[in-house]
Amino acid sequence: MTVGILALQGAFIEHQQMLKTLYVNSFLIRTLDDLNQQMDGIILPGGESTAIFRLLNELNMTHTLKQKITDGLPVLGTCAGLILLAEDVIGQSPLLGLLPVTVKRNAYGRQLGSFMTKDLFNGHMIPMTFIRAPYVTDVKKDVHILSSVAGQIVAVRYQNMLATAFHPELSDDTTVLSYFLEMIKKI
Repeated sequence: MTVGILALQGAFIEHQQMLKTLYVNSFLIRTLDDLNQQMDGIILPGGESTAIFRLLNELNMTHTLKQKITDGLPVLGTCAGLILLAEDVIGQSPLLGLLPVTVKRNAYGRQLGSFMTKDLFNGHMIPMTFIRAPYVTDVKKDVHILSSVAGQIVAVRYQNMLATAFHPELSDDTTVLSYFLEMIKKI
């Protein structure tokens, strides 16, 4: 199994290190040629969603990325990755617009609103790190809610798309990444 990690901006190295601990091959995606390599899944990491999207456009990668995900490539979007995937983003135009949810950017406030907690993800108690995090305000038909914290939806799955408002790569817990890898095997 090989997983590509979008590496234009944000926490891509941390995802690569987590995959390495699970003995999963990965490579960093910085160009359209990288994006066109064979992969079994892709990770859209946390970072600054508008900066990542701007770079995707400047590097002519947006259409190819959207097409790969639409065609069924399993994708994990964390924090900014959730915002990139969302069909609706409160107060702005959607970016990739593929995941049938509405998200609120910086929902917990700016950097000072960042926090760590433990809560359930798909029935498993895990550590969660929220950094200028969004959350999901609305889900459409067939979107499965995998985690809520303090009444806010922070992890969802829809078909080949898994998205979290928190950063699972910033702890030693591999629950979310293992869930994604199982998703890849079943798709």
